[in-house]
Parts: sequence; structure tokens; C-alpha cells
Amino acid sequence: MSKEIPYKIYLEESEIPTSWYNIRSDMKNKPAPLLNPGTGQPLSLEELSPIFCEELCKQELDNDTAYFPIPEEIIKFYKMYRPAPLVRAYFLEEALGTPAKIYYKFEGNNTSGSHKLNSAIAQAYYAKMQGLKGVTTETGAGQWGTALSMACAYFDLDCKVYMVKISYEQKPFRREVMRVYGADVTASPSDTTEVGRKILEQFPGTTGSLGCAISEAVEVAVKNEGYRYVLGSVLNQVLLHQSIIGLETKAALDKYGIKADTIIGCAGGGSNLGGLIAPFMGEKLRGVADYDIIAVEPASCPSFTRGKFAYDFCDTGMICPLAKMYTLGSGFIPSANHAGGLRFHGMSTILSQLYHDGYMRAVSAKQSDVFAAAEMFARCEGTLPAPESSHAIKAAIDEALKCKETGEEKTIVFGLTGTGYFDLKGYQQYNDGEMTDYIPTDEELEKGFAGLPQVAE
Repeated sequence: MSKEIPYKIYLEESEIPTSWYNIRSDMKNKPAPLLNPGTGQPLSLEELSPIFCEELCKQELDNDTAYFPIPEEIIKFYKMYRPAPLVRAYFLEEALGTPAKIYYKFEGNNTSGSHKLNSAIAQAYYAKMQGLKGVTTETGAGQWGTALSMACAYFDLDCKVYMVKISYEQKPFRREVMRVYGADVTASPSDTTEVGRKILEQFPGTTGSLGCAISEAVEVAVKNEGYRYVLGSVLNQVLLHQSIIGLETKAALDKYGIKADTIIGCAGGGSNLGGLIAPFMGEKLRGVADYDIIAVEPASCPSFTRGKFAYDFCDTGMICPLAKMYTLGSGFIPSANHAGGLRFHGMSTILSQLYHDGYMRAVSAKQSDVFAAAEMFARCEGTLPAPESSHAIKAAIDEALKCKETGEEKTIVFGLTGTGYFDLKGYQQYNDGEMTDYIPTDEELEKGFAGLPQVAE
């Protein structure tokens, strides 16, 4: 007999996963290796070590280890806000009149307001264990910068954040939370770095991009002894840490005998999506179960749906390693009217390979449609969602309405990556009728593709 399913499914504290799961261990086609931009050869551990912490370099390059034990100090920190609830969206289902069952994994119940803290605390821990003075990073909408600031404060590490200029200006309160936790926050591109000055000279008046901010953060890390660079998405190590989202989700579903049919996550660089789908994709790769896995990205930054699968620089300044991914070109800068995060020009190499091999599909959404879905969700479920999360909400609603048409009783699970209380300017634009839906033309995208490096594979 199945148990009665509550509105919120909580795991016990003792049920928090004690290991991270590495999707790559079950992939037949492994992600293509990072390349040294100077030699064109796969990066070695020794070449990565000046940029990233040593233990994180090992995690980044490990394609075969299935599970990495989570250090006890990190588990102790996780217990401040984990396990996160898996919520049945009964009121949304009722409003839609759908036979589908909708669940969402809510990752916004911490001060950073998002899932980013799962990896931030891990990366700060390894920096501390290595005896470093501090770390540098970039942030777009600000969730990652906030999370890393919190993690660095916990371990008494210096934290330097380069925040995409348009977000720095539009989201001053997110910036102030970072400063509360002791971070030094700089609008990017800036005149404080060589690469920043070069970008400003090449693109006068630019509102910035994650690619620009990455370049600046990496430069500062490699030029200052005792510092390393950390990243909140895209990298293999980040998806590894974020697998705790999916592991908890799977455990909660299994606890009540629930089988998911569709798994949906928003996609910018891949941290949330990769973390949410990890154990489900593992089952799919092993042939144990099948799921319809959907990546949802903004139509204004459509790396999956309109990008090219090719080697590209991870940063605008072209100083970082080359990654084979779905990309719009490292010089692509999203429109300034883009109201949320999800503004990276490329996608995780893991997710790119899985998408290329047909294990998941991708859709894009216009931001006005995303905000409409966000407001419907807020009115039904009582939580104001982040714009990033709302891409997944939009797709979940679309899938639920398809079930209404066909009468199928599918179980849909999506990731609610965080809250939108620092994103009210976007909501204001939407409610005032000032929001526009910028979608890059083919000609604009071709300019980005023209700058892709020529790599012999």
C-alpha cells in the first residue's frame, strides 16, 4: 500500500547523502577534455593547479570514480539548510486542471537564495584545506557570488567577486549581501585588470557578460599568491557537488514509491540542471530506467537550441582553457534587457555531450513568458521564484497542459533553484509592461561563431 503523499516531502537529517555522484562514470562517451589554449593538448593536473585548488583539479579530471565521499565538515554545513524539501504543487495542478502530478525541489531555503551554496561550501572547504588566503570568482545575477561570500566567511577566506556590470547596477541589494559576508565586489568589465581594460577598449559601454567576469577573476587569481579561482557552474567539479540535489530528490521520491516521468531544469551553465538530473541520468545511462529530461534556457542566450557543439574559450578574454560544449562564442554578450541569470555563452561539457548523444532535449523560452509563469506559480504556490528557476516552471506548465490535452497522468519533477526577492526589478519591468523579448538573429549569432577557435580533433 502506498503512503499518503504530503505537500512537502522531507528526508531526515540522517538521510542527507554522504557522497556526491559523478555522472561521467556511467557515460560511454566521456566529455571531451579541457585543452591548453597554447598547445591545444589536454590539460594536465599540473597545468590546472595554478588556477584551481588541487583537490578540485582531481575532481575535475576524474571520469571514472562514481562516488566521492563528502567531507564531514561540509556535511555539517549542509545540515544548516539541508535536506531541502520536495514539494507537491497541488495548487498549481488545480489551477491548470491537469491530471499530471507536479513536484518541485526547492533549493532557496538559505540566505544565498539558491542551490549555489552546495558547491560554494565545497570549493571554499578545499581552498581552506590547501592553506590558501582567498579565492576569486565571477557572478551574473548574484546567487553564486552571494553563496561563495557566505562560504568564505564560514572558513575565514578572502573573497573577490567580479559581478556582471548590468547585474551590479540592477541588483544592488544582492551586491550588499555579498558585502555583508565580507566580499570585495567589483563591476565587470572593470579597469582593475589588464583583460578588463582590453574588453572595455574593444566594447565601449558594454554591460558585461559572465565571460568577461571570468577573465578578470582568473587573471587576479593567477597574479596573486595564495589565491585560486572558483566557478559556480559549467565545470565537472560543480556538477559533482550539485548532485546532492538529485540524490535527495530521488531518495524522497523513492521514499513514497513515486516514479518520475519528466525531469525539468533551467540551464545556463549547467550547475542546477546537472545536479538535479544526476541520479536519474545515471539510471538512464545504465539502462535501468528511462526519463524525459528537459533543459530550459532563455531565448536570448540559447546555447543548446541554437549554439554549436565545438571547442571554445570559457571566457571573453580568451585566457581560460578550451572546452568542447554547446556555445554561442566566447564573445557573445546577452542583451542588457535580459532580466535573469542564465547568461553564460556555453554549456557544461557533461551536459553538452549528453545532449549531443540524445539523452536529453532542450527548449528555449522568451522572458515575458517566463515571468508570466513565475507570477502564476507565485499566486498558486506562495513562493516568489527566481527568474532562472521560472524557466523550468514555464516548461513544467507546458508539459502539464499537454497532459491535460491527452489525459496522461505523468509525474513531472522540476528544480526550483531559488527565490526571486532580489530580482524585483525584473518583475517590475514585466508588471509595468516594459519588458521586451530580445532574441538574437542568425546574423548576430554568426558573429559569435566566427570567433570560435580552430581546434584539430
